Amino acid sequence: MTTTANASLGARLRRAWGDHLDDGEQSATLAWASFAGTFVGVRALTHWLRDGHGPSGGGISVGGRHFHHYNIGIVLLTGIGAVAIRGEERHRRHPSTALAYGIGTALIADEAALLIDLQDVYWAKQGRLSVDVAVSAIALGGLAIAGSGLWPTAVREIRRTASATR
Repeated sequence: MTTTANASLGARLRRAWGDHLDDGEQSATLAWASFAGTFVGVRALTHWLRDGHGPSGGGISVGGRHFHHYNIGIVLLTGIGAVAIRGEERHRRHPSTALAYGIGTALIADEAALLIDLQDVYWAKQGRLSVDVAVSAIALGGLAIAGSGLWPTAVREIRRTASATR
């Protein structure tokens, strides 16, 4: 694709975003997209660390203790809760609020097995695959539903750009 075609596609997708999704749908779509992206990214990062890349011991340590990333998710959701309860409407509807909500939720969901069993079973085979599959399906399903007004137009614009650049 040429740079002009990419810019034109980007502009058309931004216009479709505004034309086909109201503020609430945009927030929901951003939250689901950040949930899905964060979940996949954290899974990839933890596998990379476990394979011996990155800092020795992998992950984050505070005072010699492993710091689970669900704690970061709890902090994010606490902040988002404060904005929801006390924030102004422009802050509630701001894209960064939806993104932080999705990221925080994914960080917690990724360690659901630990939170349910109250022991570090993150890498235990039992249940790990089923948790990954279930959370991935939920993330993609939520994203599909939240952005349902946008997807037909987005696909049409992408096809239009692809056929114009052949």
